[in-house]
Amino acid sequence: MTHARTLAISLSGLEGTMVEVEADVTAGLPAFTVVGLPDSSTLQSRDRVRSAAAGLGMSLVQRRITVNLQPAWRHKHGTGFDLPIAVAVLAAQGGIAPDGPATVLHLGELGLDGRLRPIPGVLPALVAAREHGVDRAVVPIENMDEARLVDGIDVMGAANLAEVLVQWGADVSLPHDAMQPMIPPPGNEPEHSPPAERIDFADVLGQRDARHAAEIAAAGGHHLLMTGPPGAGKSLIASRLPTILPPLNEHEALEVSAIASLTGRFRADDGLIRTPPFERPHHTASTAAIVGGGAGTARPGAISRAHAGVLFLDEAPEFAPGVLDALREPLETGDVTLHRIRGAVRYPARFQLVMAANPCPCGHAWGTGERCTCTPLQRRRYMARLSGPILDRIDMRITVGPVDLRSADPEDSEPSALIAERVRAARARQAERYAGRSFTTNAHIPAPLLRGELAPRPHDRRLLEHAIATGRLTLRGHDRVLRTAWTLADLDGTDHPDASHIGRALALRGGDL
Repeated sequence: MTHARTLAISLSGLEGTMVEVEADVTAGLPAFTVVGLPDSSTLQSRDRVRSAAAGLGMSLVQRRITVNLQPAWRHKHGTGFDLPIAVAVLAAQGGIAPDGPATVLHLGELGLDGRLRPIPGVLPALVAAREHGVDRAVVPIENMDEARLVDGIDVMGAANLAEVLVQWGADVSLPHDAMQPMIPPPGNEPEHSPPAERIDFADVLGQRDARHAAEIAAAGGHHLLMTGPPGAGKSLIASRLPTILPPLNEHEALEVSAIASLTGRFRADDGLIRTPPFERPHHTASTAAIVGGGAGTARPGAISRAHAGVLFLDEAPEFAPGVLDALREPLETGDVTLHRIRGAVRYPARFQLVMAANPCPCGHAWGTGERCTCTPLQRRRYMARLSGPILDRIDMRITVGPVDLRSADPEDSEPSALIAERVRAARARQAERYAGRSFTTNAHIPAPLLRGELAPRPHDRRLLEHAIATGRLTLRGHDRVLRTAWTLADLDGTDHPDASHIGRALALRGGDL
């Protein structure tokens, strides 16, 4: 047998393309060639495969070896092609049964001693393979917890190349000591760091209006901007927003877990991620770090890691203007498409944006502003860093003043569990109302629906029409006020927003800058 094949997956974002790994062994000068647009890490698999096979006593034959990764027009990247290349080559030179691996997916990186090392992205790769009709797969044993989360596909975990080859009929001995998986055996796990202190909205003193705004944001999935002096509790409130958000549904959990798998931050032993993610990038982060990017294949950025959760930009005016402006399209579309020379990659990015800002560079332009050392020009320039198009996409813009400890009663601070119940009830009303549609929350109601089936009664929208006529609201702002009004109605348990809900939504919107 001089020709053999097996299957692999090439990931582009969360989407996977089935790759047929063909190996051909023919007479000629000794050579090992990999074709089909492999990147440098995939091309280096030749040396890893050669060394791993030699360590098992199955050295590659001194003939011309050609490996083709098809479709040949799509770029291949990553070390996950090591195992399928090794299996295909050894089958082609007659070391194992050629027919067995032909319809089986193989994923894994090879060590020089033959050990199988874990790779990122196993979860989205297996999901893609299942969609292509593959029902059997082989992955590194360290990735088995992740692989078990994908139903409908029979997965075998292997610690080394020898175990895979024995599965396909090779006559090799299974190594023991030197080939143990690179994870501690059961009962010898390293000690974990003590669990982090549980955060709760009960920790927030005072700030009743800001806490209520956070509840509205959570109930409808709205974007929120909080402006106020340092130490007022803006960051404290934002960090507790995930504690009142409902758990992720099955589709969201799979997408969030797949993104975490691609970035190497997924703990599969805990199952799919059900808690909404919370991303808090530093204000020095680059556009690529926030939106996604990198050389070669674009990697997911903070907005994709915050998918179905919260992206919190503390000290928002300190972010580079280009970074903030790059959020415009994802805020509207719920995804981001990154174009590189090797193609375009799409990642989901349906996040909830929360921003916090001081009123000026020194932070003291509050009340009488006696302590403020900034000039009026400095203040205007500072707040102007938040461009009009970005502010227009924020549903609620509120001010958060200093806390007066003399009037703040700790017993007035509700725990997250109590707020979460009201949020869950409001989300349930939305889920029932939008059943069968492509969206589930008020923040994502399409504009035509807001002006048609879900439009308020004529006598209730007079205040809104006046705001547009006087130039206070743009048409986008009009739609965002209506979405907030629907959330207020859901929290109040009414079937339709009235004039009071629209008025409160306008007040939460603040002045358009």
